[in-house]
Amino acid sequence: HQAPEVKAALQGLPCRMIVQRTQLGTAHAVLQARRWFAGLRSPVVILNGDLPLITAETIRRLMDAHRSQPATLSLASLRLADPTGYGRIVRSAGGRVTAIVEETEATPAERGLSEVNGGLYVAEGRWLAGALRKIRPDNAKREYYLTDLVKIAVGGGGVVQAVEAPPEELLGVNSRADLARAESLVRRRIVARHLAAGVTMRHPETAFIDDEVVIGQDAVLYPMVQLEGRTVVGAGSILHAGVRVRDSRLGACVTVLDSSVIDQSELADGATVGPFARLRPGARIGPGAKIGNFVEVKRSTIGAGSKANHLTYLGDAVIGRNVNVGAGTITCNYDGREKHRTVIGDGVFVGSDVQFVAPVRVGREAVIAAGATITRDVPAGALAISRTPQANKPGWAKKKFASKKRKKK
Repeated sequence: HQAPEVKAALQGLPCRMIVQRTQLGTAHAVLQARRWFAGLRSPVVILNGDLPLITAETIRRLMDAHRSQPATLSLASLRLADPTGYGRIVRSAGGRVTAIVEETEATPAERGLSEVNGGLYVAEGRWLAGALRKIRPDNAKREYYLTDLVKIAVGGGGVVQAVEAPPEELLGVNSRADLARAESLVRRRIVARHLAAGVTMRHPETAFIDDEVVIGQDAVLYPMVQLEGRTVVGAGSILHAGVRVRDSRLGACVTVLDSSVIDQSELADGATVGPFARLRPGARIGPGAKIGNFVEVKRSTIGAGSKANHLTYLGDAVIGRNVNVGAGTITCNYDGREKHRTVIGDGVFVGSDVQFVAPVRVGREAVIAAGATITRDVPAGALAISRTPQANKPGWAKKKFASKKRKKK
């Protein structure tokens, strides 16, 4: 099932993938790999594919128990208040494991057992290869059950031991509810790892952090922060409530204010973003630069110390150092066919409600007057004004409203 997806996930790892062309049960699946373990005297580990929470430590613990017994077959078990859906482990009066009974095959008494099979086994390769050949599909599903290994081992005078493992590690994922529960447990582990490494979280229960995320020491995460993909957050950075960051790099001492979204972008040390800002792919914010509320940046570089504090769109732009971008500024980068670039030099002052119709360049330390529409390059140190002359008409408003009153009568 979904073999191409599994193969893609394992790409580059030192492993061999074997496909079970016809699904005839769990023992039949293991049998497909028989040629690679049939001659081994060393232990072979079999692990169910629906155990995303299993840890290397638990696998090692079972292998150590298998070697120290020594046992013919060792398996991991867990105890559940509600064992529905799991194979029950049956023990003798002396406590020895005698069988694993699938729920569909279990008697009412066996269904009442709380110890269940965890889906993790260890056995010597040579013994395993021979035992698999003895399994028959004598059950309601007409499948080859791997759990029949217990019966074969006991019948041959061997020893089967069940080692209890942490229940949360052996919880199978067979439904959307199981998947949600497993994801919650994985996220708790990730959060615990970052807390132990010196990250402060104001409300750890609401932090969503992917496994490959890197967070520097003394960073602070407020409630409902989401860090996705291969995001890196530098030491001492502060991410306020509702921030979402995906596949981005944040330098040291960066501040991201509430409800901002950062996607495939880079923020240098000391930069400030938000609240309610959006950085789209390709945004690069320089050291100490400020991107304020309701500002959107896409595929643009904002130089050190520059600021765009309010209601602005900067797309396909290069903004120099120490530039002031006034409220309501827009780079008109798309002509309906192609994207064009706006380049603004160091020290430029841009007034409010300015439109840059790209492609256009503004020289260093120029001043762009409020309300201007810039369609041509602006030389360094110049003042650019583009406005319709203001005309005041005395008494116009009074006459206008008087005419409206007469119409109503």
